[in-house]
Parts: sequence; structure tokens; C-alpha cells
Amino acid sequence: MNKFLKWFLIIVIGLGVVLFIAFKVLQSNTKKFSPEEEIAFVQNDLAIDVFYNRPSKKDRQIFGGLVPYGEVWRTGANEATTFTTNSDIMVNGKKLAKGEYTLWTIPNPRTWQVIFNGQSYGWGVNFDGVASREAEYDILNVAIPVEETEEVVEQFTITIEEGTPIIMKLAWDKTVINVPIEPVN
Repeated sequence: MNKFLKWFLIIVIGLGVVLFIAFKVLQSNTKKFSPEEEIAFVQNDLAIDVFYNRPSKKDRQIFGGLVPYGEVWRTGANEATTFTTNSDIMVNGKKLAKGEYTLWTIPNPRTWQVIFNGQSYGWGVNFDGVASREAEYDILNVAIPVEETEEVVEQFTITIEEGTPIIMKLAWDKTVINVPIEPVN
């Protein structure tokens, strides 16, 4: 019996090591095609941090194709995109309390819904490829008009630009979304 237990433990530990290595290889390959990016923005006393993954176009139809219209998108690839602010802010005229949120969008041809959700999600989609977001935890939802560009943005990009208002820009393919942000005084 003691010999059986010893071999059983060796096999279980061996399988655990193999699975861990396989997970790390898969994670590395996934990040290779959609690398991580972190945006750290500071203006006066306001600090905003956005963490997301940057998928590429690769000759694909993005909005209305790879990212369907009318469905929740994790706003990037891999993990759910996170948005953190150290102060209360106004997003397109609506108040968002300081804190950490996951950032989701619902793209449509003329307007996007930009959603700040109060839950953390380990991955942006479930095993069926459906967004992990749970709508009951939505804190803020704003409608932002779509701007079309002539130039193709190959890799999904989020930037934050100084000004009054501050603009959080989401750009991919020929689509740009400008989300106005202002500090609450």
C-alpha cells in the first residue's frame, strides 16, 4: 500500500508540473499576439490607469465581424480591461466614483456604449467566447458617437490625452471612440 501511495503522488505531482508548464506556454503564446499595455495618466491631482491587451487587425473585418455589433466586448483581448481612477470623475457628463472598474463596450455602427463595471473578472470571456461581464454590477454606462478615420489602426489602442476635457481614445481599424473625462471639483 505504501508503494502504491508513493507512485500515486509522483504521478499526480508530475501531471501538475506538466499542466503548469502547458498553461504558461499557452499564456505566453496568447500574449505574443495580443501584448499587454498599461496607460498611466496624471493631470494635476487626477491619476488614471488603464490595463488592457492589444489585438491586431491582421486583414480581418473588426467591427461588425470579429467584434459583432450589439454585443458586449471586453474592449481588448485576453483579460478584461481595467480602469482605475484615484478621484471622482465625470465621464461624458455622468459621475463615476474613484475606484477600480472593468471596462466593457457594446459597439454599434454609429454609437458605442462604454460601460464601467464594479466587478473584477479573471478573463474577458467564458469558455463559450461570451463576455464575462455581469450587467447587474454595471456602475456607469455612457453612449459615445463613433468617428471614422481614413487611416487604419492595425493594433487596438487606448490613449488618454490631456486637456479640458481629458479624452480617453479607443482606436482600432478605422474606428475611433473619444470618451470625455473631467475631474469632479
